[in-house]
Amino acid sequence: MPKFYLTTPIYYVNDVPHIGHAYTTILADVIKRYKQLRGFQVMFLTGTDEHGQKIERSASKQGLGPKQLADSMVKRFKELWQTLNIDYDQFIRTTDEEHVRGVQKIFAKVREKGDIYLGEYAGHYCISCENFIPDSAEETTDGKRTCPDCGRATANRVKEKCYFFRLSAYGGKLLKFYEENPDFVTPRSRMNEVVSFVKMGLRDLSVTRSTVKWGVPVPGDPQQTIYVWFDALANYITAIDYLNESERFASLWPADLHIMAKDILKYHAVYWPAFLLAAGLPLPKKELIHGWWLKDEKKMSKSSGNVLDPHILLKHFSADAIRYFLMREASIGADGNFSHEGFINRVNTDLTNDWANLVSRTTGMIEKYFANSFRDTARYTVKEDEIRDRYVELEKAVLDNFDQYQFNRGLESIFEYVNSLNRYIVEVQPWNLAKEKENEPRLAAVLKTLARAILSVNTLLSPILPDTAAKVRGIFNAPDPGLGWKDLPETSAIQPGMQLFPRVDGKVFFAEGDAFPAKEGAAPPATTPLPQGIGAGDEGLIEIQDFKKVQMVVARVLAAEKVEKADKLLQLKIDTGSDTRTLVAGIALFYKPEDLVGRKIIIVKNLKPAKLRGILSQGMILAASDAGNRPYIPILPDDTPVGAILK
Repeated sequence: MPKFYLTTPIYYVNDVPHIGHAYTTILADVIKRYKQLRGFQVMFLTGTDEHGQKIERSASKQGLGPKQLADSMVKRFKELWQTLNIDYDQFIRTTDEEHVRGVQKIFAKVREKGDIYLGEYAGHYCISCENFIPDSAEETTDGKRTCPDCGRATANRVKEKCYFFRLSAYGGKLLKFYEENPDFVTPRSRMNEVVSFVKMGLRDLSVTRSTVKWGVPVPGDPQQTIYVWFDALANYITAIDYLNESERFASLWPADLHIMAKDILKYHAVYWPAFLLAAGLPLPKKELIHGWWLKDEKKMSKSSGNVLDPHILLKHFSADAIRYFLMREASIGADGNFSHEGFINRVNTDLTNDWANLVSRTTGMIEKYFANSFRDTARYTVKEDEIRDRYVELEKAVLDNFDQYQFNRGLESIFEYVNSLNRYIVEVQPWNLAKEKENEPRLAAVLKTLARAILSVNTLLSPILPDTAAKVRGIFNAPDPGLGWKDLPETSAIQPGMQLFPRVDGKVFFAEGDAFPAKEGAAPPATTPLPQGIGAGDEGLIEIQDFKKVQMVVARVLAAEKVEKADKLLQLKIDTGSDTRTLVAGIALFYKPEDLVGRKIIIVKNLKPAKLRGILSQGMILAASDAGNRPYIPILPDDTPVGAILK
């Protein structure tokens, strides 16, 4: 069985875990589960970075020792990873004894080679980034320097003896490595940044501090503490027994994949390979660089008060819902945008309306028409063959996307297929087949095909939705999580279905008041006022005769298309039971035309016709809406007749 070693960066413990930490770790977990699905034996490492001046200062402000602060934060990271179903294999801490000794070993080895030497540093130092600032950095009016990484103005100049790493000697070797391994950094735009940075010339790097005591002591010189990045980066090898250079280390190193955000690219793609070259060790095979998560198109930061706490989301949503959104909304390399409205809409639409509803409809019909147990009889047609063949094509395309870590593209294709299965149900109308006993073999073929398609798709979703995938396998008594079309036996039984993704009401979520971080002096979230007539006398109430004037009927969508030059409008051709008519609806941003064809909807039939973009609209579709005005078209029972009147 081939091995695959992947890592997250180790997270700094000066603050609680946030959505950025969660995204990186979920991405790593999804990759682990996917690689296992493809037959790899995976080693997944994560952990915490606990040394440095920033930790010293944070602990001091709280009246704690640095290790006490680290212990409390490590507990919070581990608890969150457990809640988010993160299946890591090892959690390393830079305060672990084996790590400390491993760092000292590689430091001594590089120093012995002559690539670490004692010198003196005079310049500015960014405590936030734990990084020395070059004199070429922008200078503020008070003589400080602006850190090019975090943008903060640094403290006063420092001058101290320290050890330097001879980074300048490795520019040519790094460029040669990049040329021979053009996919070392993904995406390619980030690789180009690294090459440009190295081509500008590398200066020797200070790798110790004499004024910081919270860290790994330099071997043979305990007055010096090893620079936090030299310390932290070494975790990738100390975790797998570099100290003893055991068989485990030999079998796992070099790492197959380092995962990180773009702000620490330089350290991983320039400094880390240079350290390894100096130590005579192989370089990692690939580094996967993702963007930042923005909040409503703005970068998250503690100072702006918009950092997202995953625990708030977990009060209302399952871990699988959070995992799905983060994998679906962001492509590798690009920044992702998080809005609470967008999150709720994505979960309610994809997971509740499409996936959970498909499973629920199918299991409900199997229970209703076959008492949860199929007999050895079925009459298949070309339609069922097409569903199987389309799945085979889908799986090939999705695996290609997942191999490139483009999970958002793969998920988009999966849900296009899920929607086609929902359309298949509308097209074959199992509820009508069930009316005649002679149609039972045909009905069985339809529902067996749906069960097989659901289980097949479920496998593709399992790296992203592990809890839900296990539930679906349990419903269909199908323990095999492997790839390929699921050929359930003709004679099989299912367990009663369950609610996989309950709909979350946006108004309830926002009404709790904790959807956004509290900021001093900020106004409380706006609440929706009670409608007039509710607890305010009789003003606003209507009579039953007024309600009866509105004719609401069930209609079927016969055709749908986008209105030219109108992003929000769809033109629908509908059957009302008594006539065929056209109406225009502002739902194009949320419903695809092909997803509506065959679907039953509710319309106001006697609304005065109006022209929209030159099209005569004869009626209005009924839909609910949330705080963000996202429409939700009601789902009607499958056997609701066209033309039925709502009253």
